[in-house]
Amino acid sequence: MSKLLIRKAKIEDSEIIFNFIKELAIYEKAEHEVKTDVDTIKKTVFGDKSVTSVLLCEYDNKSIGMALYFFNYSTWLGKNGIYLEDLYVTPQFRGVGAGKALLKKLAQIAVENDCGRVEWQVLDWNKPSIDFYDSIGAKGQTEWIPYRLTGNALEEFARS
Repeated sequence: MSKLLIRKAKIEDSEIIFNFIKELAIYEKAEHEVKTDVDTIKKTVFGDKSVTSVLLCEYDNKSIGMALYFFNYSTWLGKNGIYLEDLYVTPQFRGVGAGKALLKKLAQIAVENDCGRVEWQVLDWNKPSIDFYDSIGAKGQTEWIPYRLTGNALEEFARS
């Protein structure tokens, strides 16, 4: 892993982040759902009101992966946590330790900030990722059902 470097992304990395988002969407068979673009990433990830952070993983000075995350809060723990929105490593670099290095840095950030947990979701068919998460000691949660209010339903509910 000596060739790996984890660093905080900068606004100049917006196109790299966008490309990773597209690659991840293709992998998850949902490319048609990507509505963002480079300019939107510049505004929303790096703008004044951003609550989002991105770690980039570089291998021999080439960006090969990212972890996009934000802080959340657990009322039961009485502590902040980190929600990992996207963890992605370019396919040809899987197996070099990039995903583990990104998650380890995220865990370090959580510990440094006295967070109670780091959490994320994984598609139920994504066996390679599930196996990887199990291998680092993460535990799948089954008692909670994710819900989402989006698009027209979100707008209609907000107006109701």
